[in-house]
Amino acid sequence: MTTLSVALGARSYDVHIEAGLLHRAGTMLAPLATGRPMPIVTDSNLADHLASLRRSFDAAGIATDVLVLPPGEGSKSWATLERVTDWLLDRGVERGDHVVALGGGVIGDLVGFACAILKRGCRFVQIPTTLLAQVDSSVGGKTAINARAGKNLIGAFHQPSIVLIDPETLDTLPARQVRAGYAEVVKYGLIDDADFFTWCEGNGPALIDGDITARADAIARSVAAKARIVAQDEEERSGMRALLNLGHTFGHALEAEAGFSDRLLHGEGVAAGMALAFAYSAERGLCPPSDSARVAAHLRSVGLPDGLKAAGITATGDVLAGHMRHDKKMEGGTLPFLLARGIGRTYLDRRVDLADVAAFLDRQPR
Repeated sequence: MTTLSVALGARSYDVHIEAGLLHRAGTMLAPLATGRPMPIVTDSNLADHLASLRRSFDAAGIATDVLVLPPGEGSKSWATLERVTDWLLDRGVERGDHVVALGGGVIGDLVGFACAILKRGCRFVQIPTTLLAQVDSSVGGKTAINARAGKNLIGAFHQPSIVLIDPETLDTLPARQVRAGYAEVVKYGLIDDADFFTWCEGNGPALIDGDITARADAIARSVAAKARIVAQDEEERSGMRALLNLGHTFGHALEAEAGFSDRLLHGEGVAAGMALAFAYSAERGLCPPSDSARVAAHLRSVGLPDGLKAAGITATGDVLAGHMRHDKKMEGGTLPFLLARGIGRTYLDRRVDLADVAAFLDRQPR
């Protein structure tokens, strides 16, 4: 087992990574049991993983209650949040209890936010089952639901008590979901670890094809990178944590244009967004064009979109910039952008003109 710590003082917690860990989750979580049934929130795609988890709880003598939700971004809504909180209140959940989030980023974000606001804060456990959630959204405490105006606009910082990651849960994921999650792996190399990006170029295809060693290595390196950044800037005050948003400003605009639907998965939007961020950086003379081309080539090589055309987005630059104006990072009418001076050299630029971004987007192939 690989164990990594997210160092946040009194809110510190461990992330455990091991193949087969789902089958031992009951033993791992037994110290958190209170004698009342432990609530589990999951989605209807995860029946097999839920059955394994409940068997491990039964073996540890922990009773469970389960709420099964519809899969997909549509569940990150006010209506589903109300359903989850009412369900937890009906079961008498107390502030010292732990709620288990079993699923991908949608379940983790939704359950984490429900726990952040329920009785002004109860505890929760992340058991992420998608690559995207394992390398990114399950760690760091960002929780949220979507709004009509955009993605993740209603939320709170609320750290889990523990994160259990079993790379074997990825074996049941559709290949498209694995590729989408892999975009977040690539992100860590592009932020500040050029050697890791080189590792991705050599090992990414094997990871996507199911190599358990490559998957475990990528998860551990990604979590370690995120834990380091979160420990320095938990609530994105200094700008350090903002580096984790590489590709997301462009990507969220593409997702919004796609209606936050399966037409464009979050990781696919991030992939296209990272390629656009590097292309924009290269166009402005910040980044070597060869680095921008290298990023796009790697994304294409693993089946991820490298721009608007590959993402199926035909909207004008003004329309996409309009989506960006709803970004939660907007401050004083200015939207900070993650740009790059090269692979592994990402930085936060607060002086980007959205009109210039719109014009850049209009020049991109569709």
